[in-house]
Amino acid sequence: MTPASAPSSALAGLRWSAATSALQIEGSRSADGGGRSIWDDYLAVPGAIRDGSTAEPACDSYRRPEDDAELAAGLGLDRYRFSIPWARVQPDGAGVGNRAALDHYSRVVDLLLDRGVTPFPTLFHWEMPSAVEAEGGWLSRDTAERFGDYAAIVAERLGDRVAHWYTLNEPAMTTLQGYAVGALAPGKQLLFGALPTAHHQLLAHARAAAALRSHGAAAVGLVNNHTWVLPLHDTDEDRRAAGVYDLLHNRLFSEPLLDGSYPDLEALGLPPLPVAEGDLAAIHGSIDFYGLNFYNPTTVAAATGGPIPFDIVPTPGAPVTGFGPEWPIMPSTLRDLLIDLRDRHPQLPPVIIGENGASFPEPDRAARIEDTDRIAYLAGHVSAVAEAIEAGVPVEEYTVWSLLDNWEWADGYTQRFGLVHVDFETGERTPKASYDWYRDLIAESRAMSTSVARS
Repeated sequence: MTPASAPSSALAGLRWSAATSALQIEGSRSADGGGRSIWDDYLAVPGAIRDGSTAEPACDSYRRPEDDAELAAGLGLDRYRFSIPWARVQPDGAGVGNRAALDHYSRVVDLLLDRGVTPFPTLFHWEMPSAVEAEGGWLSRDTAERFGDYAAIVAERLGDRVAHWYTLNEPAMTTLQGYAVGALAPGKQLLFGALPTAHHQLLAHARAAAALRSHGAAAVGLVNNHTWVLPLHDTDEDRRAAGVYDLLHNRLFSEPLLDGSYPDLEALGLPPLPVAEGDLAAIHGSIDFYGLNFYNPTTVAAATGGPIPFDIVPTPGAPVTGFGPEWPIMPSTLRDLLIDLRDRHPQLPPVIIGENGASFPEPDRAARIEDTDRIAYLAGHVSAVAEAIEAGVPVEEYTVWSLLDNWEWADGYTQRFGLVHVDFETGERTPKASYDWYRDLIAESRAMSTSVARS
C-alpha cells in the first residue's frame, strides 16, 4: 500500500487504534499524591537520559485529558490505548488505591466513551513503584501477587465501563533492557541473571487477568515487543546466534502464553526459570488475544567473545528511522513474523498489533509537519498486516504508536513518534500530515467494511 492508494480489502473489519503511555505524556508526576517510580530513580542517574531532560511536563496530558480525547475521536479510532501508572494508584505498591488518581482515570475513560472511542488501558507500561523495586521488583515472585492486587483495585473502579485490558507492556524489554543490560529503568546489568524477571512478569499477567475477569473484563491480554531476527551471514554460526536471540526476545514470552511451556534454556547452558507447580497452567490460560508491538527487524551475528553469544549489528541495505541503524525499516518482516507466529502456533488466538510506528527528525516549535516518511513507514506496515491477514493470520486490530509526540524514555525529547506534533514548551498540539492520512485510512476501511456487509 502506498500513501495514496486505497486500503486492501483484507483490512475490512480491522479495528484501528492509537497509543500513548502515562510517563511519556502526562507530566504532573507528583499530582494527586502519586508515588515515586523506578523511572524517577533512573532519571537521577547522571547521563542516563540522552538529552538530560525529565518527563516534566511532557505533553501535560494529566491536566489536558480533553485535548487527547478530542484528538483520538478526530481520527475516528475504534480504541485508544493509554496506560495507568501503578505508582500513581498505589504509591508504595501496596494498600488501598489512591482515590484521586483513580478518579482521574475514571474521567479519562468517560471522556473517551462520550466521544465514541473504546478505552483500552494498559496496567503496567514500565512504571513500577520504587518501593516494589526496592523489595526485589520483577526478580521477586511476590511482585506478581502484588501486581494482581493492584489490578483488582483498578478493575473495581473502572470495570463497570472498561471491558478490554492490556496487563503488561513489553515484558521482553523490561527483562532485556531493564534488568539485563541497564538501558532502561531500573538500570540493572544482570545479563542472564535477569531471566527470572520474564517468568515473574508472565505470572503477574496471569494474576492480573484473573482479577480483571472477576470484575467483568471481556478481553484481557498482554502486549510484547516482537522482532524478526535475521542472521547477518548464511552461516551456521550466525544462524545459531540468531536462534538464541529469537528465543530470548520472542519465544521466551510467546511460548508459555501460546503453548504452556518455556523453550529449552538449559540446552543453551542457561539456568532454569523459577517455575512453581501450577504457574504454566495459569499463564497458558490467561489471554483472550495475543498482543504484539513491532517496529523493526534485528540482524544478528555470532559474537567473537564475551558472555553473550550474539552481536546485534546494522541491517545491510535497510533505510532507518530517527534512531539510525538501531531501527531499520523493513515492513515485509512484520508480515513474515505474523505468518511464522501462526505457523508455530496453529491455535493462535486473535492478534492485536499493540504498537507500530517510527520517529523521524522534526522541529521542536509548533508547526504543521508534512511527515511523508512516517506515512510511508505506516503504509508499508499496514500493507504487511493485510498480507498476513490474506495468509490466514487472525489479526483483528492495528495500533499506531503514537498519538502524540512524547518523552521517549532514555532518549528524552530527541525522538518524535507522534501523529500529532507537540511543542513541549507550550503544550500546543498540531496534527501532522500522518494524522490526516490515518484518519482517511480509517474512514476508507470503515466504508469498505460497510460495503462488504451490504453485498
